Amino acid sequence: MTLSLSLFEQLPKTDLHVHIDGSLRLSTILELAEQDQIELPAKDADGLSRVMHIGENTGSLVEYLKAFDVTLRVMQSEASLRRIAYELAEDAAKENVRYMEVRYAPMLHTREGLRLTQVVEAVLEGLNDGQEEFGIHSNIIICGIRNISPESSLEMAQLAVAYKGRGVVAFDLAGAEYDHPAKNHIESFQLVRDNNINVTIHAGEAYGPESIHQAIHDCGAHRIGHGCRLREDGGLLHYMNDHRIALECCPSSNVQTGAVRDLASHPLKLYHDLGLRVTINTDNRLITDTSVSRELWLCHTQMGLGMPDIKRIIINGFKSAFMPFHQKQSLLRRVTTELKGFDANGVKGKQAESGSKKSKAVKTSKASGSVDAPST
Repeated sequence: MTLSLSLFEQLPKTDLHVHIDGSLRLSTILELAEQDQIELPAKDADGLSRVMHIGENTGSLVEYLKAFDVTLRVMQSEASLRRIAYELAEDAAKENVRYMEVRYAPMLHTREGLRLTQVVEAVLEGLNDGQEEFGIHSNIIICGIRNISPESSLEMAQLAVAYKGRGVVAFDLAGAEYDHPAKNHIESFQLVRDNNINVTIHAGEAYGPESIHQAIHDCGAHRIGHGCRLREDGGLLHYMNDHRIALECCPSSNVQTGAVRDLASHPLKLYHDLGLRVTINTDNRLITDTSVSRELWLCHTQMGLGMPDIKRIIINGFKSAFMPFHQKQSLLRRVTTELKGFDANGVKGKQAESGSKKSKAVKTSKASGSVDAPST
């Protein structure tokens, strides 16, 4: 039995790997460009979609990343950053994402003179406004960029340290992977680890399992972004499984960048069947033209994962979240109860409805990274 996309939209979810600068609304890009007199390569949504290759296979990560040249043009003011963060929270909440970790590199938003602190504060304000309005809890992951410089990554690491406990929960290394090894940025990772900050690294997407090995053993990654090529090294695969190092899988994005040929050949199902802690994420909601619900639905329709598999993957997302253990435990109990209300055919019972109501009653503290249990 094929389950409907609307069912997946009802399920509680996480999005642990989502880039804010790849997750704008097309209409917002056009409005901000007109408002701030910013030149774009196209003047309407259809034209912009074609230029940015939205939802299209680009063949490589480098080609895929060219779309960010457009989005970053309209993300250079506090007002635009607040609006985009707020709208991202709204879009995610509409498909029942309960917890989200939004990542970006603040240094890419300083072209018009914004200070790094202003960039971080603006995104936090937008996410907090979204939290108050829609009930979705969000935190930030600050990124260094592989293909810029180790010095700039260190500056981003210092920013992550400064905002630890104030909405920033982890440090990441993004950007072009091939020929830009993570170990070049080792000083940044040493700094964040010395300050007990979580680490996640893009690895095994545009380069082999050596990149994943380096991310874990040299840089101390607690999660791996993508990891498509992990299957090429059985020893490393089982090490990740044994140590419960989560994979932030983004299936449709991996097809777009050429990391995998198509969804049917994606290693995600193999990883899941072997017991690895697989999570499903969007990567870039706009550029990939997707949502978490759609990615889960594609895992069901293109990879043959049934409702029990989907539930397990969703639980993996909450287990892998960078939040304090006891708060995570409380959230997991509520979500697990809610998921039990959906049977193997996706039929929603009273248990799921009860869990959903409880989740809506959860109150989250502003910019603190904490989640309070609902009143009973």
